[in-house]
Amino acid sequence: MKSVARRTFVVPNFSEVAWAQIQISKICNSKQRQKLQRIAHPKMAYLVKRFTQKKLIDPKTLSRSELSRCLSIFDLTALGIGSTLGAGIYVLAGQVARSIAGPSIVISFFIAAVASILSGLCYAEFGARVPKAGSAYVYSYVTMGELCAFVIGWNLFLEYVIGASSVARAWSDYFDSVLNNRIRNYTLTHVGEFNASGLATYPDFFALLLVLLVTLILGVGVKNSSRFNNIFTGINLVVILFITCVGMYFAKGENWSRDFMPFGISGVFSGAATCFYAFVGFDVIATTGEEAKNPSKAIRSL
Repeated sequence: MKSVARRTFVVPNFSEVAWAQIQISKICNSKQRQKLQRIAHPKMAYLVKRFTQKKLIDPKTLSRSELSRCLSIFDLTALGIGSTLGAGIYVLAGQVARSIAGPSIVISFFIAAVASILSGLCYAEFGARVPKAGSAYVYSYVTMGELCAFVIGWNLFLEYVIGASSVARAWSDYFDSVLNNRIRNYTLTHVGEFNASGLATYPDFFALLLVLLVTLILGVGVKNSSRFNNIFTGINLVVILFITCVGMYFAKGENWSRDFMPFGISGVFSGAATCFYAFVGFDVIATTGEEAKNPSKAIRSL
């Protein structure tokens, strides 16, 4: 441990400077190379090396894990479906159809689905080759270096925090509408109103309780939480199937024949960018790869 600590504060030697010069020659043209070579010094060489150093994973350790490998292919499939078919499919569909794309929302969803498939194939390949917890953070650390992994890791953190809060807020809003806005009215009367821009008009305590409840469920263990997820995923699929069948029964053909793209082609692509949020969540399969029984086979098959 002492040698590692001393190595952190040692001024880089000549070999590290030479390493930096080689990296500069690879990524720059002649004028940029000459400019960077003039300002390159030991500290900068050390900084470049630290930013671009990659995480080394021993292939012998890929089959070993400190986590419990208890998730089957069915569990991973249900986990991916449950994460993807969240509040986005319920909230965004009506909003995009009304304000962004119109009836051409079907094309928007198709474009978003193709983009999700391409992204999912990349996750499947990485998850099978590097079945470790960490998702895109680990993949970028192994392939692109520490700086890129640092940025992606914090982006993932923000993605999950914002995603969980938005889903909880949507659940709370729908539940409150069923109760004729009693939660909202009670909170505004006894707690008060927020006037800050970018925030909700009132503190949503029910959404907070939902997040705490889900946190407790996840804390009981991955196997028990996966069973809980399987049940709710089944309910979710039944609800979506029911809405689809009822919608097809009451569908009106004239809505498809006239003014199919009321917002133009730009509305279709804007709707596709928004609809992509409805597919977010498939990466959770790769995130839990270290807890799968046979990650290389399971993730590739999905």
